[in-house]
Amino acid sequence: MAPTLEGSDDALLPDFPRGPLHAYRARASFSWKQLALFWEGPDILRFQKAIFSSLENDPIFAQQRGGDLCLEKYRELNFLRCKRVLEYDLCRLDSLLQNPLQALRLVTSLGMYDWSLSIKVFLHLFTFGSTIYNMGSERHLKYIPKLFTMEIFGCFALTELSHGSNTKAIRTTAHYDPTAEEFILHSPDFEAAKFLIGNMGKMATHAVVFAQLYTPGGQCHGLHSFVVQIRDPKTLLPMPGVMVGDIGRKLGQNGLDNGFTMFHKVRIPRQDLLNRTGDVTPEGTYVTRFKDSRERFGASLGSLSFGRVIIVAMSIVNLQLAVSIALRFSATRHQFGPTDEKEIPVLEYQMQQWRLFPYLAAVFALDHFSKSLFMDLMGLQQGFLEHDRSSRQAELGREIHALSSASKPLASWTAQRGIQECREACGGQGYLAMNRLGDLRDDNDPNCTYEGDNNVLLQQTSNYLLGLLAHGDPGGAHFQSPLKSVAFLEAYPALLGQRFRVASLEDCLDSSVPLAAYEWLVCYLLRESYQKLNQEKRSGSDDFTAKNNSQVYYCRSLALAFLELTVLRRFHEHTHQPGVPPPLRIVLQRLSALYGLWSLSQHMGLLYRGGYFSGEQAGKMVESAILTLCSQLKDDAIALVDVIAPPDFILDSAIGRADGELYKNIWTTILQESKVLERASWWPEFSNKPVIGSLRSKM
Repeated sequence: MAPTLEGSDDALLPDFPRGPLHAYRARASFSWKQLALFWEGPDILRFQKAIFSSLENDPIFAQQRGGDLCLEKYRELNFLRCKRVLEYDLCRLDSLLQNPLQALRLVTSLGMYDWSLSIKVFLHLFTFGSTIYNMGSERHLKYIPKLFTMEIFGCFALTELSHGSNTKAIRTTAHYDPTAEEFILHSPDFEAAKFLIGNMGKMATHAVVFAQLYTPGGQCHGLHSFVVQIRDPKTLLPMPGVMVGDIGRKLGQNGLDNGFTMFHKVRIPRQDLLNRTGDVTPEGTYVTRFKDSRERFGASLGSLSFGRVIIVAMSIVNLQLAVSIALRFSATRHQFGPTDEKEIPVLEYQMQQWRLFPYLAAVFALDHFSKSLFMDLMGLQQGFLEHDRSSRQAELGREIHALSSASKPLASWTAQRGIQECREACGGQGYLAMNRLGDLRDDNDPNCTYEGDNNVLLQQTSNYLLGLLAHGDPGGAHFQSPLKSVAFLEAYPALLGQRFRVASLEDCLDSSVPLAAYEWLVCYLLRESYQKLNQEKRSGSDDFTAKNNSQVYYCRSLALAFLELTVLRRFHEHTHQPGVPPPLRIVLQRLSALYGLWSLSQHMGLLYRGGYFSGEQAGKMVESAILTLCSQLKDDAIALVDVIAPPDFILDSAIGRADGELYKNIWTTILQESKVLERASWWPEFSNKPVIGSLRSKM
């Protein structure tokens, strides 16, 4: 049964003020409050409201993001805000362990306000903290309480100046000295400096540092993680042998101090090796429970999957905010009309619907996927902590790695394109900084690169899928797929024989249609990629070159199509489940169908080339279905935005405010800016007229 609001909970979702948006809200086919409760649940809504209320009512958060502050002042303010978040006790460890989705919601809620703040908290508590918790042992638990009291401040140091995606080539070393029972950390040269590390620039006192572990005799056991103190917590001065600094201004997120560090023979206790995947005895013997070094390496980088899943959620929030701003603007911006006397909202135009509604559908589809994948990851981590060594646990790890590796590219690129479309859909108003679309675009950009370059990550997913074929052609064999994401490949040969058989436009308006098409598409791309790879090898290419020459048009497309299929399947199942309240079924199923058909339409060439589509009618039907769904969703668009948009204080966009007073809000915001009506301080320069030709060369 769907949750309902009772008694004092009415304050959880207050009514919006009447205004220009009321006409659209009145035409909605469903209650936005009912959908919000179904989508998030009352506990998460209360938690989010507590976060937003804390920020809005505290003067330290009054100046939105960095404003016009210089870099140093913005960093200072961001750190003070980070302290304040901990003082509000919004991230209590017992609550986070009881409901892991609260951790995800804390990151995204703070990010809606300012990603510099959110990521600072996230890197300190969840990346640094969870790596210690998950990769360490009982001897490392002493660090956890110190995170919450800020006795120490943490960062995660993997990337180096000369190496990022190729983690196996990391060059920082950790040589074990049995006489002192210490590791000696060393950066062989400046190219091995830890680089781009969030929180490291000015504030971090401790880092989880990844280094190549050497035991006496010079044997290298691969990449391992260590807890390393890099600054004195009392003075914030570097520890002996540590050179640490700030990398300067970035395109966005400048409240976050990204930095670098180098180690010159820095000694740390043996116990500061995070030893869940491997340990060194006091005498210098290396011990591990993993028989396969590749499996141990994958387990040691498990925290990267966590980071990638969080980045998926971060990307979706950026798109969510941009879509909310653009659609509220579109519903209140009147331009042209059937007569010169009557202008209509630009939301009424098919072009505006076609530009924006698919991204609205993508927000819901990707948000559901993000939360479900996050919970899948929590299940994997639980098994890891319980020393589950079953084949199912190992396969679950491989499956989640494949999903997280492709989900970050899909989410971050979808947000990147969507934010730009929203910016353009708002015309000149979208270009004004006060409306935040530029900040969203800049703050989203790093999601495409950190925790792994998107195009490189997609190779992890295609390798996973190709590995299924390498162990024998699918068809008849049962795949061990704990999350069922590749279970459809059991019907691989039969699926390749499928063709588009939809008879009418009405039949095309359900997400089962693109779902079936995507299953064929993934099988087709899997076959084509497999054949391309083998063709390269038969031509004399080694494995490295063969894979490199099979990415464009083949493996890259395979990985993206597979993830799009997985997102669509989960959204389809969620929107068609019996637990969906009847008043919400139609609108959610329309969103599911629109997301599926819109995503599929970007592969139209492949569908025709592979023979799934034939004749012009198939392509035309998909296009007509997309436009029909856009038209059907028009009257529900603003109510859907009301479900996903944060309060005005958090959204911080004059054209995106909930009251819909578009021009009043723009005008008021402009006049409230500092010195807008004052003449320029350099006005006397206008009196000094140029002497034309006075600087012309005399030669």
